[in-house]
Amino acid sequence: MGQRLEGQYALVTGAARGIGRAIVEEFVGAGARVLATDIRVDEGTALAEELGPSVRFAQHDVTSEAAWRELVAEMASDPIDILVNNAGAVVHFIPLHEYEPTEWTRVLNLNLTSVFLGMRFVVPTMLERGRGSIVNMSSIAGVVGIEVAPAYAAAKAGVHILTKCAAVTYADKGIRVNSIHPGLIETPMVAEQPDWATEGFLAGTPMGRIGKASEVAQAAAFLASSEASFVTGAELYVDGAYLAK
Repeated sequence: MGQRLEGQYALVTGAARGIGRAIVEEFVGAGARVLATDIRVDEGTALAEELGPSVRFAQHDVTSEAAWRELVAEMASDPIDILVNNAGAVVHFIPLHEYEPTEWTRVLNLNLTSVFLGMRFVVPTMLERGRGSIVNMSSIAGVVGIEVAPAYAAAKAGVHILTKCAAVTYADKGIRVNSIHPGLIETPMVAEQPDWATEGFLAGTPMGRIGKASEVAQAAAFLASSEASFVTGAELYVDGAYLAK
Protein backbone atom coordinates (compact mmCIF):
# COMPACT_ATOMS: atom_id res chain seq x y z
CA MET A 1 0.00 0.00 0.00
CA GLY A 2 2.99 2.28 -0.27
CA GLN A 3 3.34 5.16 2.16
CA ARG A 4 -0.10 4.88 3.78
CA LEU A 5 1.25 6.45 7.01
CA GLU A 6 3.45 9.12 5.44
CA GLY A 7 3.94 12.10 7.75
CA GLN A 8 2.38 10.37 10.76
CA TYR A 9 4.04 10.04 14.16
CA ALA A 10 3.14 6.87 16.06
CA LEU A 11 3.69 5.77 19.65
CA VAL A 12 3.85 1.98 19.99
CA THR A 13 4.12 0.39 23.44
CA GLY A 14 5.56 -3.05 24.10
CA ALA A 15 7.59 -2.49 20.97
CA ALA A 16 10.83 -4.34 21.65
CA ARG A 17 9.71 -7.72 20.37
CA GLY A 18 6.83 -9.80 19.08
CA ILE A 19 3.75 -8.04 17.76
CA GLY A 20 5.00 -4.65 18.92
CA ARG A 21 8.23 -4.96 16.99
CA ALA A 22 6.34 -6.08 13.88
CA ILE A 23 4.06 -3.05 14.16
CA VAL A 24 7.04 -0.71 14.37
CA GLU A 25 8.58 -2.32 11.29
CA GLU A 26 5.28 -2.13 9.39
CA PHE A 27 4.68 1.50 10.33
CA VAL A 28 8.19 2.56 9.33
CA GLY A 29 7.76 0.75 6.01
CA ALA A 30 4.52 2.69 5.52
CA GLY A 31 6.26 6.04 6.00
CA ALA A 32 5.64 6.79 9.67
CA ARG A 33 8.04 7.95 12.34
CA VAL A 34 7.75 5.87 15.49
CA LEU A 35 8.43 6.30 19.18
CA ALA A 36 8.88 2.71 20.33
CA THR A 37 8.60 2.11 24.06
CA ASP A 38 9.23 -0.90 26.27
CA ILE A 39 10.75 -1.92 29.58
CA ARG A 40 13.28 -4.07 27.69
CA VAL A 41 16.05 -1.56 27.08
CA ASP A 42 18.55 -3.72 25.21
CA GLU A 43 16.03 -5.09 22.73
CA GLY A 44 14.35 -1.73 22.28
CA THR A 45 17.64 0.06 21.67
CA ALA A 46 18.68 -2.60 19.16
CA LEU A 47 15.38 -2.17 17.31
CA ALA A 48 15.87 1.58 16.97
CA GLU A 49 19.45 1.15 15.79
CA GLU A 50 18.37 -1.46 13.23
CA LEU A 51 15.51 0.57 11.76
CA GLY A 52 17.33 3.89 11.67
CA PRO A 53 16.32 7.52 12.19
CA SER A 54 12.61 6.93 11.74
CA VAL A 55 12.52 5.16 15.12
CA ARG A 56 13.31 6.48 18.57
CA PHE A 57 13.27 4.19 21.61
CA ALA A 58 12.29 5.16 25.14
CA GLN A 59 12.20 2.99 28.23
CA HIS A 60 8.66 3.16 29.54
CA ASP A 61 6.62 1.43 32.24
CA VAL A 62 3.07 1.47 30.84
CA THR A 63 1.57 0.77 34.27
CA SER A 64 2.96 4.02 35.70
CA GLU A 65 0.85 7.17 35.61
CA ALA A 66 3.97 9.28 36.19
CA ALA A 67 5.77 7.60 33.30
CA TRP A 68 2.90 8.30 30.91
CA ARG A 69 2.63 11.91 32.06
CA GLU A 70 6.36 12.47 31.56
CA LEU A 71 6.46 10.73 28.17
CA VAL A 72 3.58 12.72 26.70
CA ALA A 73 4.90 15.99 28.14
CA GLU A 74 8.24 15.36 26.42
CA MET A 75 6.40 15.00 23.12
CA ALA A 76 4.47 18.27 23.39
CA SER A 77 6.39 19.81 20.48
CA ASP A 78 6.01 16.69 18.33
CA PRO A 79 2.53 15.35 19.11
CA ILE A 80 1.30 11.84 18.50
CA ASP A 81 -0.93 11.07 15.52
CA ILE A 82 -1.26 7.32 16.21
CA LEU A 83 -1.26 5.50 19.54
CA VAL A 84 -0.89 1.72 19.61
CA ASN A 85 -1.48 0.32 23.09
CA ASN A 86 0.23 -3.01 22.52
CA ALA A 87 2.09 -3.79 25.76
CA GLY A 88 0.77 -6.76 27.72
CA ALA A 89 1.36 -10.36 28.74
CA VAL A 90 -0.49 -13.42 30.00
CA VAL A 91 1.92 -13.83 32.97
CA HIS A 92 0.14 -16.85 34.51
CA PHE A 93 -1.59 -20.03 33.31
CA ILE A 94 -3.54 -20.91 36.42
CA PRO A 95 -7.24 -21.14 37.39
CA LEU A 96 -8.96 -18.26 39.11
CA HIS A 97 -8.93 -19.74 42.63
CA GLU A 98 -5.12 -19.96 42.61
CA TYR A 99 -4.53 -16.26 41.98
CA GLU A 100 -3.13 -14.13 44.74
CA PRO A 101 -4.97 -10.79 44.73
CA THR A 102 -1.70 -8.93 44.20
CA GLU A 103 -0.97 -10.97 41.08
CA TRP A 104 -4.52 -10.45 39.79
CA THR A 105 -4.02 -6.70 40.14
CA ARG A 106 -0.61 -6.85 38.46
CA VAL A 107 -2.00 -8.61 35.38
CA LEU A 108 -4.91 -6.17 35.10
CA ASN A 109 -2.58 -3.19 35.47
CA LEU A 110 -0.28 -4.45 32.73
CA ASN A 111 -3.02 -5.35 30.25
CA LEU A 112 -5.91 -2.96 30.98
CA THR A 113 -4.92 -0.03 33.18
CA SER A 114 -1.98 0.60 30.84
CA VAL A 115 -4.44 1.09 27.96
CA PHE A 116 -6.54 3.48 30.03
CA LEU A 117 -3.43 5.47 30.98
CA GLY A 118 -2.25 5.64 27.38
CA MET A 119 -5.55 7.05 26.19
CA ARG A 120 -5.94 9.24 29.27
CA PHE A 121 -2.74 11.13 28.49
CA VAL A 122 -2.64 10.99 24.70
CA VAL A 123 -6.27 11.79 23.90
CA PRO A 124 -6.03 15.42 25.16
CA THR A 125 -3.20 16.07 22.68
CA MET A 126 -5.33 14.61 19.89
CA LEU A 127 -8.32 16.69 20.93
CA GLU A 128 -6.23 19.84 20.60
CA ARG A 129 -5.64 19.04 16.91
CA GLY A 130 -9.00 17.44 16.23
CA ARG A 131 -7.60 14.18 14.90
CA GLY A 132 -5.93 10.92 15.85
CA SER A 133 -6.10 7.15 15.60
CA ILE A 134 -5.82 4.72 18.50
CA VAL A 135 -5.34 0.97 18.14
CA ASN A 136 -5.73 -1.09 21.31
CA MET A 137 -4.44 -4.65 21.43
CA SER A 138 -7.05 -6.96 22.90
CA SER A 139 -7.15 -10.71 22.25
CA ILE A 140 -9.42 -13.62 21.43
CA ALA A 141 -9.26 -14.02 25.21
CA GLY A 142 -11.21 -10.77 25.49
CA VAL A 143 -14.19 -12.35 23.76
CA VAL A 144 -14.38 -15.97 24.98
CA GLY A 145 -13.58 -17.63 28.28
CA ILE A 146 -10.03 -18.88 28.85
CA GLU A 147 -10.08 -21.19 31.85
CA VAL A 148 -6.38 -20.96 32.72
CA ALA A 149 -5.86 -17.23 32.11
CA PRO A 150 -8.77 -15.48 33.85
CA ALA A 151 -6.93 -12.29 34.79
CA TYR A 152 -5.56 -11.85 31.27
CA ALA A 153 -8.96 -12.63 29.75
CA ALA A 154 -10.73 -10.20 32.09
CA ALA A 155 -8.21 -7.49 31.24
CA LYS A 156 -8.49 -8.05 27.49
CA ALA A 157 -12.29 -8.04 27.73
CA GLY A 158 -11.90 -4.70 29.49
CA VAL A 159 -9.77 -3.42 26.60
CA HIS A 160 -12.50 -4.60 24.22
CA ILE A 161 -15.27 -2.55 25.83
CA LEU A 162 -13.02 0.37 26.85
CA THR A 163 -12.17 0.76 23.17
CA LYS A 164 -15.86 1.01 22.28
CA CYS A 165 -16.45 3.54 25.05
CA ALA A 166 -13.64 5.71 23.73
CA ALA A 167 -14.83 5.30 20.14
CA VAL A 168 -18.30 6.65 20.84
CA THR A 169 -16.95 9.38 23.11
CA TYR A 170 -14.58 10.82 20.51
CA ALA A 171 -16.26 9.85 17.23
CA ASP A 172 -17.30 13.44 16.54
CA LYS A 173 -13.93 14.79 17.66
CA GLY A 174 -11.87 13.32 14.83
CA ILE A 175 -10.39 10.51 16.92
CA ARG A 176 -10.91 6.89 15.89
CA VAL A 177 -10.43 4.05 18.38
CA ASN A 178 -10.36 0.38 17.38
CA SER A 179 -9.22 -2.92 18.85
CA ILE A 180 -7.36 -5.88 17.40
CA HIS A 181 -7.95 -9.39 18.74
CA PRO A 182 -5.06 -11.68 17.82
CA GLY A 183 -5.33 -15.42 18.14
CA LEU A 184 -2.32 -17.69 18.43
CA ILE A 185 0.58 -15.67 17.00
CA GLU A 186 4.24 -16.64 16.64
CA THR A 187 5.90 -14.42 19.23
CA PRO A 188 8.42 -14.80 22.07
CA MET A 189 5.51 -14.72 24.54
CA VAL A 190 3.83 -17.68 22.86
CA ALA A 191 7.17 -19.49 22.63
CA GLU A 192 7.50 -19.15 26.40
CA GLN A 193 4.04 -20.43 27.27
CA PRO A 194 3.35 -24.10 28.13
CA ASP A 195 3.20 -26.45 25.16
CA TRP A 196 -0.23 -27.68 26.19
CA ALA A 197 -1.60 -24.14 25.98
CA THR A 198 -0.18 -23.60 22.49
CA GLU A 199 -1.44 -26.99 21.31
CA GLY A 200 -4.91 -26.26 22.66
CA PHE A 201 -5.19 -22.91 20.89
CA LEU A 202 -3.81 -24.38 17.69
CA ALA A 203 -6.31 -27.24 17.78
CA GLY A 204 -9.10 -24.66 18.05
CA THR A 205 -7.88 -22.60 15.08
CA PRO A 206 -9.69 -23.63 11.87
CA MET A 207 -6.88 -22.38 9.65
CA GLY A 208 -4.64 -24.92 11.37
CA ARG A 209 -1.58 -22.74 11.79
CA ILE A 210 0.00 -20.15 14.03
CA GLY A 211 -0.35 -16.57 12.80
CA LYS A 212 2.54 -14.25 12.06
CA ALA A 213 3.24 -11.05 13.96
CA SER A 214 3.41 -9.28 10.60
CA GLU A 215 -0.21 -10.24 9.93
CA VAL A 216 -1.28 -8.42 13.09
CA ALA A 217 0.95 -5.48 12.19
CA GLN A 218 -0.71 -5.13 8.79
CA ALA A 219 -4.10 -4.97 10.49
CA ALA A 220 -2.80 -2.26 12.81
CA ALA A 221 -1.48 -0.24 9.88
CA PHE A 222 -4.87 -0.40 8.16
CA LEU A 223 -6.75 0.75 11.27
CA ALA A 224 -4.23 3.53 11.86
CA SER A 225 -4.41 4.82 8.29
CA SER A 226 -6.89 7.02 6.44
CA GLU A 227 -8.04 3.90 4.59
CA ALA A 228 -10.03 3.18 7.76
CA SER A 229 -11.41 6.72 8.00
CA PHE A 230 -14.99 5.53 8.68
CA VAL A 231 -13.93 2.70 11.00
CA THR A 232 -14.15 3.29 14.73
CA GLY A 233 -15.29 1.14 17.63
CA ALA A 234 -14.49 -1.93 15.54
CA GLU A 235 -12.98 -5.19 16.73
CA LEU A 236 -10.72 -6.79 14.15
CA TYR A 237 -10.04 -10.50 14.65
CA VAL A 238 -6.67 -11.76 13.40
CA ASP A 239 -7.16 -15.31 14.61
CA GLY A 240 -7.44 -17.83 11.79
CA ALA A 241 -11.21 -18.11 12.43
CA TYR A 242 -10.81 -19.11 16.09
CA LEU A 243 -13.77 -16.94 17.04
CA ALA A 244 -15.85 -17.84 13.98
CA LYS A 245 -16.76 -21.25 15.35
